[in-house]
Amino acid sequence: MRHEAPRALRSLWRTRSYVTPYRGQMVVMAGAAAAGVAAATAVPLVAKDVVNGPLVHGLGGLLIPLSLLAVALGLADAGLSFVRRWIQADAVLGIETAIRSDLYAHLQRLPASFHDSWQSGQLLSRATVDLSTIRRFLGFGLIFLLVNSLQVAAVIGLLMHLDLLLGVAVAAAVVPVVYLSARFERAYIKVSRQVQDQQGDLTTVVEESAGGIRVIKAFGRRRLMAARFDRGARALYATSMEKVRLTAGFWAVLELIPNLVLVVIVLFGALAVGHHTLTLGGLVAFVTLLIQLEWPVEALGYIIASGQEAMTAADRIYEVLDTEPEIVGGHRRLARVEGRIRFEGVSFRYPGAETEALSDVWLDIDPGETVALVGATGSGKTTLCALVPRLYDVSAGRVTLDGVDVRELDLRCLRSAVATAFEDPTLFSASAAENLTLGAPGASEEQVAEALVVAEAGFVHDLPWGLATRIGEQGLTLSGGQRQRLALARAVISHPRVLVLDDTLSALDVHTEAKVEEALRRVLAGTTGIIVAHRPSTIALADRVAFLQEGTITHTGTHAELMAGVPAYRAILSQEADDDQDLAEEAS
Repeated sequence: MRHEAPRALRSLWRTRSYVTPYRGQMVVMAGAAAAGVAAATAVPLVAKDVVNGPLVHGLGGLLIPLSLLAVALGLADAGLSFVRRWIQADAVLGIETAIRSDLYAHLQRLPASFHDSWQSGQLLSRATVDLSTIRRFLGFGLIFLLVNSLQVAAVIGLLMHLDLLLGVAVAAAVVPVVYLSARFERAYIKVSRQVQDQQGDLTTVVEESAGGIRVIKAFGRRRLMAARFDRGARALYATSMEKVRLTAGFWAVLELIPNLVLVVIVLFGALAVGHHTLTLGGLVAFVTLLIQLEWPVEALGYIIASGQEAMTAADRIYEVLDTEPEIVGGHRRLARVEGRIRFEGVSFRYPGAETEALSDVWLDIDPGETVALVGATGSGKTTLCALVPRLYDVSAGRVTLDGVDVRELDLRCLRSAVATAFEDPTLFSASAAENLTLGAPGASEEQVAEALVVAEAGFVHDLPWGLATRIGEQGLTLSGGQRQRLALARAVISHPRVLVLDDTLSALDVHTEAKVEEALRRVLAGTTGIIVAHRPSTIALADRVAFLQEGTITHTGTHAELMAGVPAYRAILSQEADDDQDLAEEAS
């Protein structure tokens, strides 16, 4: 815990780079705050002159000017407060927006391996809750700290000017406040971080439950998921109550100290007036100024709590921002992409895995050639596909495009040349057209129409608003086959030089699959293709077959050659054929 506070403080300090563009506004805001404090602290001095002049000595002619002066000071304080709050709102919202934009952009740069290891709810809570926490501190906590510090310094200085002994007594009361604040800070930072982490965990549960609601309902596991959520909510409740206990105790003491000081000051101040060492107006001004210190002292609890939460929030955000992207594009660009793909001694191990997913893979794919990857579940087919567009980087060996290591290529160049469609397609809560043209935003109507024909995705025209229809989060308003066909159309719309299809036709019925394969055959005629295949009909699209066993390509050749000479290959295809026959019989 001793190391958490300095690290979190450094993280919050690093956010100053986002404040720099708003330095001018911050200076104006600080000036308005200082002027406001001056106006507020001047009011008790006016009250002193009112008491000592018109009230004690009967100088009635001064009453109206002094009253007008007090009103003017009050209006000035209110006006300056408005200006300060208006400026600070614009500045802190701008800072929050800048951090959020940088965080999102950085998340997009981080590789798939990072997102594999992080809960989406934790990332979501950092981009929402934690940023709001920082905004609240910069917009209120930090401003209160500035204003209150100025006010305390000004008031204590005036108190000492009015009566040195009483002023020193008030200043001495700051010592226990500082001591208690230090103890509170050490305890609060730990529980604050724990609350924020638990909020992220709970956000993950909610997000997973919302995204998987169909599965939960299908298996009747509503009570199980509710119990899981309840455990997380109760843990968050218990930690939050610990946080409340700390703050409530601290704030209670902060409220007690000023009241005790006020009692002492009134008692000894009255004695000073009786001994004529302090005027009655001076005592009134002293007590009024002392009352002005109550809010700064009481607000100290909020400021410290807000500051600690902002520190831990900044620490959580910089955990993400400090993560260096493992996959960084090179500087080479290909003037013309032929489409030759080579896997040269490729090995790959997922982070944290004990065994390699791929081991010493060698494979040459000529431009315009289509190769089918066939193997049992877990043999490494999907992993091999993911290495071509650099969703992951090899652990050993290299993957080349036209003789150039893909790690040396500019990522835009590489991914504009390689299009990928996955077995489990990801669609976004946007229109069908926006999902379709995700990789080719400038696609013409002719290209859109051609892609829909290739993927047999003409169903989009039957949607309520055609291509303008929003298809819902994750495309759940569509069937599995429709999602796959729309994802396939998205992959072929830009006419890529390399097309990677990771079992993209698995959700299609036999008749639709035959139509899609016929159209794909025309597309693949001029494109380098890598197809993860399980069905003989899909394998028929390929010129060659690469057979994977336990992460290694053990055989390559035509489908007929492998069927004749590789019993393991024949067994897998026979099993797939039996499964297809069973499905066909059930459908009939």
